Amino acid sequence: MSEHTISATARSDQGKGASRRLRRTGMVPAVVYGGHRDPANVQIEHNSLWHISQNEWFYSAILSLEVDGVAEQVLLRDMQRHPYKAQIMHLDFQRVSENEAIRAAVPLHFTNQDKSPAGKMSGTVITHELNEVHVSCLPRNLPEYIEVDLINLKVGDTIHLSELVVPAGVEIPELRLGKEHDVAVVVARMARAEAEPAGETPTEVPASKQSKPKD
Repeated sequence: MSEHTISATARSDQGKGASRRLRRTGMVPAVVYGGHRDPANVQIEHNSLWHISQNEWFYSAILSLEVDGVAEQVLLRDMQRHPYKAQIMHLDFQRVSENEAIRAAVPLHFTNQDKSPAGKMSGTVITHELNEVHVSCLPRNLPEYIEVDLINLKVGDTIHLSELVVPAGVEIPELRLGKEHDVAVVVARMARAEAEPAGETPTEVPASKQSKPKD
């Protein structure tokens, strides 16, 4: 697990007015909570934060948040953006404890799709039903992403949640809830045939499209 550091400073002013004044100075208000400690209000320089926010790891990795030079391990739990400006409005961070399991959303990285039998076949549609998966683990075991290797994917195949290869010490809690929660992650199927040109009779019509006999 790589360490990603974000610098912040403590702030004492609270409320909407204080947050607006803070944003006008190029800072972003944030709160840090959890870890059996009182919540703390901090501020982060916006431009550097915006640059960091372009990285996938910012949303799923354990972050080292340095508040006035003192570091603590946190997870990003919420980020509010301006509805139309390129501006981050507010952040929520949760402290994590080394020996307490956490739950987090981890992105999925799909590899070798174009090299798979399904990927090489013309007319195949490969659908990624999920782009992330929720896991439970100790902070030190949290992966930044989970790789889904599609090298053997064939037309008609479906890869389910239970087939994902997760690192040691990592669990997918959804799978404890029953088989109905073992949802599809990737589906490979042939594309539907295009509509027949006018005047030609299709060789097969789905039952739902067939005309009902008149009374």
